[in-house]
Amino acid sequence: MKRASLRTRLITIILTPLLLIAFAAGYWQLRSATERAGEIFDRGLLSTALAISRDVALSDGDALSRATRDLIRDTSGGPVFYHVYAPDGVFVTGYATPPVAPRPSAESAEPLFYDASYQSQPVRVLRFQDATEVGGLSGLFTITVWQNTAIRAAFVRDLATQSFLVIAILVASVAIVVWFGVRLGLRPLVELEEAISRRSSTDLQPIRRAVPVEAQGVVETLNTLLAQVSDTMTSKTNFISNAAHQLRNPIAGVQALAEAVQSAETAQDVAERTADLVAATRETSQLANQLLSYERASALNIAEKAESFDLAEAAETALQNVQPLFAAAGITPTLRTGTHPALVSGNKLMLQEALQNLLHNALVHGGPALTSIALQISAQDGTAEAKVADDGVGIRPADIPRVLERFGQAATGPGSGLGLPIAETVARQHGGSLTIETPSKGTTITLRIPLHHPAPARAKAAIHTQKAPA
Repeated sequence: MKRASLRTRLITIILTPLLLIAFAAGYWQLRSATERAGEIFDRGLLSTALAISRDVALSDGDALSRATRDLIRDTSGGPVFYHVYAPDGVFVTGYATPPVAPRPSAESAEPLFYDASYQSQPVRVLRFQDATEVGGLSGLFTITVWQNTAIRAAFVRDLATQSFLVIAILVASVAIVVWFGVRLGLRPLVELEEAISRRSSTDLQPIRRAVPVEAQGVVETLNTLLAQVSDTMTSKTNFISNAAHQLRNPIAGVQALAEAVQSAETAQDVAERTADLVAATRETSQLANQLLSYERASALNIAEKAESFDLAEAAETALQNVQPLFAAAGITPTLRTGTHPALVSGNKLMLQEALQNLLHNALVHGGPALTSIALQISAQDGTAEAKVADDGVGIRPADIPRVLERFGQAATGPGSGLGLPIAETVARQHGGSLTIETPSKGTTITLRIPLHHPAPARAKAAIHTQKAPA
């Protein structure tokens, strides 16, 4: 579903409350105008009634003064009808039949306002009593005046129309100002969109332009993403280039040995060259597997396939997988676990492969003086540690950065140069690290990752020794 534009959303957010306020103000103005009109017209009726009462007393009920007649003809914009009768109920002056009150009320000297019907028209009526004397008859005379409410409604309508017109003009003016204001305010974002649209897969440079404070976070995040994509693409390109370079020589060797087998003249030559071909093929396959492992470790998403397990279990499995290599070399590896289980959360297979690479690296690069390799698992200070220590030739401190690079080796020799980079990548993907220490003899490599949660203590430490078969 297509979402509304930011301009439309902003205008809607701003104008909706404004319209609600305008409608509320209009409703309040209508009620206020109705109340004011009622007060004005009621006061007009009362003034007319008082004038009629005065003229009746002065003329003994015979005639109304000119001023009163003018007042009756045009009170508040319309004529007023009147009726006067004496205390004994005798008609004095005015129109013969006044409107009847909706319900009988006790006679009172206080003015009584009510709505009624006169000649099928709605009217507003005032009835009050005034003590006076007419033609020798004294007492409370009842004066009734009334006026058609259509006049009052027209007055309210005119007043409300003027008010609504003013409110509508104000709202329209504000809407126009908001429209152009939002348009101008969003112009930097439109320019930013144009700058982003000009980017391509070959142009991942950071966006450097002045943007509003509210958009700086978006630009910074986008620049970070562009940098990450650029780094990833560069890494992928370098990886493919290095992989092609590393695979070219083994594949050429396999091809040469295959051609040598094909051209062999004797069965003995075929057997010797076939053995060499199998060995070369095995090395090429191992290199390809290492390349795939490194790529898989680089793209590892821990959140997708995370599981909780004891790092010692992965260490035991890793040690079992490399046992044939140790047995062939006559080395007896050891596994030591601490007093607390090293519970971690992550990809068990990748951590297991990382430990296998550390063990294999120690075996392959330990040199002829290598006699022991120890794998120790421990948990302390919220961190699980897997430490592989050997007594081989060791690594010079200056060569440590080199051996952590892809295809990097301290000296020319066997191996693909991917074992330690794979282990370091797996550790980093699990939020940990890989460190290399060079004591006086041999090398100690430590893989650290955060513990999943504190665990109860074990009954005692355990030492597992695996010996090479005779």
